[in-house]
Amino acid sequence: MSTTNGGPSEATPPQLSVLAQYIKDFSFENPNAPQSLMPGQQPQIGIQINVDARPLADNDVEVALRLEGKAEHEGNLMFAFELTFAGVFRIQNVPQESLNAVVLIECPRLLFPFAREIVANVVRNGGFPPLLLDPFDFVALYRQRMEQMQANQNLA
Repeated sequence: MSTTNGGPSEATPPQLSVLAQYIKDFSFENPNAPQSLMPGQQPQIGIQINVDARPLADNDVEVALRLEGKAEHEGNLMFAFELTFAGVFRIQNVPQESLNAVVLIECPRLLFPFAREIVANVVRNGGFPPLLLDPFDFVALYRQRMEQMQANQNLA
């Protein structure tokens, strides 16, 4: 025998769904080929990563992971790339105070392996060994962004 007390039902668990993921913008340059392809050159590689987000609907948000990188050897550009890899996410039943963290940490964390593979493949197709990006700490990027916003508010 089952009884109900008429009280509130159990809270629905938070949900994060990937509705789409796609290359939004991409560029690869190999301006000094074939000289840049000579073996034995150990380049200095610089990588920058950033995350942007914009709401699309009540529960949907587009998150864009931007990766920029370049490899130089003795002041000469070997290759450069810019990738914006984005996804549309549906976020439901997440408390408002946690929403920014989900959007700026968890969503890019889901996108990163796919963006990493794109970069590795295009660098390899450009004639270089694949560039395997190390896992990235999106929590640190989020904290840095929050500190900058707080500092900007304190100046205003």
